[in-house]
Amino acid sequence: MDGKTLRRSFDRAAGRSPLHVVTAFSARARISLGQRAVAPSENGIAAARTLLATLALDCALVTADAIHSPGRDGAAGARARRRLPVRAQGQPPRPLEAVAAFFADPPEALACFETANADHGRVEHRRHWATHSVDWLFGDRAEPGAPRMPGLATLACVKATRNGGTPCRRYYLSSARLTAERFAGAIRSHWTIENSLHRVLDVTFNEDAARNRKDNGPKNLVILRRLTLNLLQTARPNLPHQ
Repeated sequence: MDGKTLRRSFDRAAGRSPLHVVTAFSARARISLGQRAVAPSENGIAAARTLLATLALDCALVTADAIHSPGRDGAAGARARRRLPVRAQGQPPRPLEAVAAFFADPPEALACFETANADHGRVEHRRHWATHSVDWLFGDRAEPGAPRMPGLATLACVKATRNGGTPCRRYYLSSARLTAERFAGAIRSHWTIENSLHRVLDVTFNEDAARNRKDNGPKNLVILRRLTLNLLQTARPNLPHQ
């Protein structure tokens, strides 16, 4: 799940902001499963929740970014669809710092899964950890006033180092019980929507520069562009993914 703004679809004369669209994308099939334009009266969280409710995602692993973290309205709706790895954010009483401290000095040894990628002159090495010890963060043993996330099953961390530089750590939450290896695959798959959808829409279809803004024109073209990409992908499925 990810959102995209059509940057030049605004209409100053009508007081209309650029169109923002939330898309559900299949990383394995490389096709759009559905999309929803964010209405003026809602935000991306509400739009994602509505979109998820229309999809049959039983036994599927759904990934989303940090806007759907605990304490946000979207977490409960996404949890109902099951399986939601999301980025951890710092909200009072600062669960992000608590998760960071946990992985800096875990109470027990955690299995580590390592990957390395070299592309476009960059060499990135990643180390992944996952734990199912979660009750202390949002469960019954959490501090008074801490946010709640019923169904939380996994806390995860990735430590990424690019070209030998300073390591960067990122933290994730999930309602699925993930191993470190499964977590690593899920996080990398999440970026498929950027590389195989959003980038193609901007580079090939020049979507960001499109100035269609009258009536339902922008929304209709969003649907047509994604249908076109779906047709191309399913018509020639044996071509290597770019």
